[in-house]
Amino acid sequence: MWPFNRHSKRRHRSSSSNSSSAGQQRAAAAAGTAERTLRWQFSQVKGTAWEAVNEQDIISCVEFNHTGELLATGDKGGRVVVFQRSDSGLYNVYSTFTSHEPEFDYLKSLEIEEKINKIRWLPGHYRANFLLSTNDKTVKLWRVSEKDRALEAVESDPNANAQALRLPRYVPAELIVEAAPRRIFANAHTYHINSISVNSDQETFLSADDLRVNLWHLGITDQSYNIVDIKPNNMEDLTEVITAAEFHPSHCHLFLYSSSKGSIRMCDMRQRALCDQHVGIFEEADDPSSRSFFSEIISSVSDIKFSHSGRYILSRDYLQLKVWDLNMATKPVEVYPVHEHFRRNLCALYENDSIFDKFECCWSGDDRLVLTGSYNNLWRVFDRQSGGADVTLEASREGVAPGSDLKPRRVVLSAAAKAAAAQSGAGQHAELLTADSLDLQKKILHLACHPKHNCVALAATNNLYLVVSPHN
Repeated sequence: MWPFNRHSKRRHRSSSSNSSSAGQQRAAAAAGTAERTLRWQFSQVKGTAWEAVNEQDIISCVEFNHTGELLATGDKGGRVVVFQRSDSGLYNVYSTFTSHEPEFDYLKSLEIEEKINKIRWLPGHYRANFLLSTNDKTVKLWRVSEKDRALEAVESDPNANAQALRLPRYVPAELIVEAAPRRIFANAHTYHINSISVNSDQETFLSADDLRVNLWHLGITDQSYNIVDIKPNNMEDLTEVITAAEFHPSHCHLFLYSSSKGSIRMCDMRQRALCDQHVGIFEEADDPSSRSFFSEIISSVSDIKFSHSGRYILSRDYLQLKVWDLNMATKPVEVYPVHEHFRRNLCALYENDSIFDKFECCWSGDDRLVLTGSYNNLWRVFDRQSGGADVTLEASREGVAPGSDLKPRRVVLSAAAKAAAAQSGAGQHAELLTADSLDLQKKILHLACHPKHNCVALAATNNLYLVVSPHN
């Protein structure tokens, strides 16, 4: 045996132990980071704590602007409330205005609700911010601006020279915030609008209803271009509808739209005017052995979001969150179960119509976390960089104070499973809830993430909860 072999073995054992300890340190660091990212604190809540909730006050959409300094909510009463972030990090009411009012279509004898379906922000300009809001039929562009000067009243002076020129002057005045409609985009949709999305060129936006996607220019209100039309010649042949649509965050020619059959199609506007041929379709192969009456209902995509990098797509169906890679359309690269505990109760959910609820999803500002809502005012957070580590939390006023940590929840299938989990010690770290005990009337359908910080806005009926993570 050569002498250097003994040394090489010692060096090999030393390097192996070093690499092993380094790996353990990296794993411990990742686990610690995951624990921090999944730790959330209550910040504030907006809204009333009344038991009786007015239908008009139920929040129907939530959206941060591009900087996160402004947060807008829309409700079923057609109102838009804009909150502004203060130096302390809390959001206070900045402006409130009525965006839409109830209308009646006399030609079709249909009432058009005032409910705000979506809000999308445009980049702001000097002391003015712009947002798009839509109900079922009409999209409006609003300008929200500040005024702290007023025109000085000129008093007539009988002794003044008649030929003297008196110029009007603006003098300091109390700060007011006003919202004014700048454009109204109407009469382009036969069916209910479910999505609007602003293009990265900041000049155009799309609006989508059940069967069509239209392209608008922000400066032209009387003309739009139909870029997707899936309406069959015979409506009896209709097999799917459009559920959501969104532009790519940086490529102005690419956009997505999802369908009720669980597929996501990507279209390129450079190829043709009518994008009836997609450039990519993201869907999983159907397994005939697992098909049931509810398969198509639970596979319907309720929301889609591009990641901030533009590389991934986040989609939400009734049971799962899925992350798709633009370079692999055959299956999602990540799947996160959200409502797996309801898989055995689909019949009951169908009978009370809960199975048709449309939950939204969102990315954190760094694309590390994916979030979505659930029932009983629960919401889920999944950490993509920690092997899918997740936490379930509840939006509630009870027993929380600003800055206090939210206690994790865990949903189990039955009371027997709850007892078994409690005996194993699982209840020490999370409060156990059974699937049957969840209140299906309390649900978080709408949520939004701050673009720069780990701050989440959650719409729970008529209340807006804001929670933050110490890991920012």
